[in-house]
Amino acid sequence: MRRNVSILALVALALGFVVVILGAYTRLVHAGLGCPDWPGCYGFLSVPRSDSALEMAQMRFPDDPVETFKAWAEMIHRYAAGLLGLLILGLAVLAVRRRSEPGYPTALSLGLLLLVICQALFGMWTVTLKLWPQIVTTHLLGGFATLSLLLLLNLRLSRAMPSLAPSPGLNRTRYLARLVLLVVIGQIALGGWTSSNYAAVACVDLPTCHGEWWPDMNFAAGFNVFQEIGPNYLGGMLDGPGRTAIHFSHRIGAIVTSIVVLLLAWRLFRLGQNGLAGLLLVVLGTQVSLGITNVLAHLPLSVAVAHNAVGAVLLLVMVAVNNRLRASTSSGRELVDSRSTALASN
Repeated sequence: MRRNVSILALVALALGFVVVILGAYTRLVHAGLGCPDWPGCYGFLSVPRSDSALEMAQMRFPDDPVETFKAWAEMIHRYAAGLLGLLILGLAVLAVRRRSEPGYPTALSLGLLLLVICQALFGMWTVTLKLWPQIVTTHLLGGFATLSLLLLLNLRLSRAMPSLAPSPGLNRTRYLARLVLLVVIGQIALGGWTSSNYAAVACVDLPTCHGEWWPDMNFAAGFNVFQEIGPNYLGGMLDGPGRTAIHFSHRIGAIVTSIVVLLLAWRLFRLGQNGLAGLLLVVLGTQVSLGITNVLAHLPLSVAVAHNAVGAVLLLVMVAVNNRLRASTSSGRELVDSRSTALASN
């Protein structure tokens, strides 16, 4: 039975990754308002196609003409997110039924359900508040958080990555891994803020920006999280210096992230975790290369989507690393739990 639950959790993880990619694609093709209402599209369960449906849609939303491509991009994202929500609901129901089983991640399953409910609300507000950057960025972070918890659920169900035995330097590496995880989350938040404010092409040269090492920037405008809700944020509302400040901060964040990830990879090599260290280096190198390509090639769609996808992979690797380095006492507890489960089944 637990194996079946693990398979369901793995399917949810794969679908969660697809939802994150679809969300990035929807955002990058400017389809976040492809359907001006929620959860339907122009008052329909699907994108209106017939002449009568299109006429009715235009009557309902006279200021938002139907763009079929953008509407489908938005609705496919919603369908996938809805299916993911149902899978997470199923995992939560199974967790409640098996809550008495020793070591079963019931709290994690229920936390995932709560998170996906919040994600649905932020998805609604993304549309109703017309792509307000604060909501869009929070919605993106919620998607990455959902993906991370799904990975953690898979690891806890399968027990595929037990914690390490105590060794010299393990505690220092564990604390470093936690710090690097926070830095990666911060860089993802900066990336989301860059995307939601349409600042990805605010600088189109490297290593300088507008030919200067310190260009004209307005950090107060760029990072004003208390800005009023405007009528429509599609395309962004910031001026050049504000967007440049956001883009430049994301570049600085990339440098800081690279340094701490490299340091962690070196520490993992010292601990003999060559596989995790090598994976971390490959993902980091790929992400940095995609970021540079985005700037020099002026944000090609395929590269921009891949940049979001690899950012998600980097976060997942960091979650796996922290799970591997967690306090070693948990491995002993898991062993006792697994033996108790085996005895109970016999």
